[in-house]
Amino acid sequence: MLNRRVFLHSTLAAGLVPRLAWPAAGPAARKIPSSGEVLPVIGLGTSRTFDVGTDLTARDALLPLMREFFARGGTVIDSSPMYRSAESVTGYLLDKLKPSPGAFVATKVWTDGAESGREQMQTSAERLATPRIDLMQVHNLKDWRTHLATLRDWKDAGRIRYIGITTSRASQFDDFAEVMRAEDLDFVQLNYSVGEREAESVLLPLAADRGMAVLVNRPYMRGALFKQVKDRAVPDWAADYDCTTWGQIFLKFALSHPAVTCLIPATSKLEHMTDNMAAGFGRLADEAFRERLLAEMG
Repeated sequence: MLNRRVFLHSTLAAGLVPRLAWPAAGPAARKIPSSGEVLPVIGLGTSRTFDVGTDLTARDALLPLMREFFARGGTVIDSSPMYRSAESVTGYLLDKLKPSPGAFVATKVWTDGAESGREQMQTSAERLATPRIDLMQVHNLKDWRTHLATLRDWKDAGRIRYIGITTSRASQFDDFAEVMRAEDLDFVQLNYSVGEREAESVLLPLAADRGMAVLVNRPYMRGALFKQVKDRAVPDWAADYDCTTWGQIFLKFALSHPAVTCLIPATSKLEHMTDNMAAGFGRLADEAFRERLLAEMG
């Protein structure tokens, strides 16, 4: 991720001691409202980062990252057929590692028409090497009425466990909110960060009111947040919240909203992933944290 390496310290998550507000045995976790199932608050996105094609050397280079992700308590992995080879690469890694107790695998349907949607979802399941997908989402609301009907049928049949919708741009938020009001969904996925706060006004409160879990994409604005602080030291007050890097600060900001269930920052770098996971430990960000960070970011 651009400009991030300079912010990483040599000791990341391993030296952090969780406080009582967070689980001592692993990262913090939050419930899926529709079921009560608990998910760790930091997951793993695969957009761009896992699109390494069929080259086995490139795929195997991701094994240490994925192995360490599970070792640090991660479970949620999000992908999409839009991400080219990312689903197949994810399936390859999961088959190699066979994590216990397992991964929470989320992907998306991104096409027009019911038959095309069914074919795409079946292909995704094959690429991800799983007979049942944990979460299937309609990507960027593409033909959402058609696909949600199929998703409900597949959920009833046990082929998927949860259903949802996604967006990654504020220009779609009005339409997104209308679907959230009209449909019973387990999850919504949206962009939210200290630099993109539009979801605070409607979507996050609506998710809380409607009992929908929230996955957050773009918590770093694809690296843009690091550009804003590239010449700044980590502020002294961050230590009060067990943060040693800007990355942890940015993730804890997104996690400070009570409607957020899990963040899914995408990375292919082991040091970035371990830094991300560290944000799931330590003191929870509060309103004072948010105010200080907003002041720092101008």
